[in-house]
Amino acid sequence: MSEMELQVIEDFVGSVLLFSSALRRVVEESALRETVGGELTESQLKVLRLLNLSRSHTLGDVAAFLGVSNAAASKAVDKLVSRMLLRRTEGEADRRSIRLTLTEPARRMLAAYEAAVRSKLNEIFAGFPPEQLRDLAGKLNRYTDRIVSGGSEKSAVCLQCGMYFPARCVRRDAGGTCEYLDRKERRAGE
Repeated sequence: MSEMELQVIEDFVGSVLLFSSALRRVVEESALRETVGGELTESQLKVLRLLNLSRSHTLGDVAAFLGVSNAAASKAVDKLVSRMLLRRTEGEADRRSIRLTLTEPARRMLAAYEAAVRSKLNEIFAGFPPEQLRDLAGKLNRYTDRIVSGGSEKSAVCLQCGMYFPARCVRRDAGGTCEYLDRKERRAGE
């Protein structure tokens, strides 16, 4: 690879990282501040969104998604339960099986957050033709899959697609594997 080709790749990666950072800071963080102020951390929001978007309802699902132990997930969930944003109940057949449900205040909070994000995205991308955005999204998904499938620890990568695409996984769509979904399926089979 020539020095010029390498520079183009580095510039592309820099632009994508800058785009991602801007999107996160300008859209997601400002929507979080505007809708819930200091009431939720990004991590807590992630747990609520997971439970809302993916319809996952167990402590094990949260642990698998976040890539943490059940004990660490339990602590995160406990904070949300104490703030009355989640309900935590033991399974009837197995008390170790913890079921999680969003409370109405959590649903309202998430709805306000999602509306703020949609509004900001609409402001930013209103002038772009949908075909252009769809085409670019497809290319980025292919690049993402190439990055993940070329990594040395392929099975250890979870892109947390469920935060953005509740009905699908970008990795699996591209024929790859998803550590989160694999762990979830293994847990379900136990």
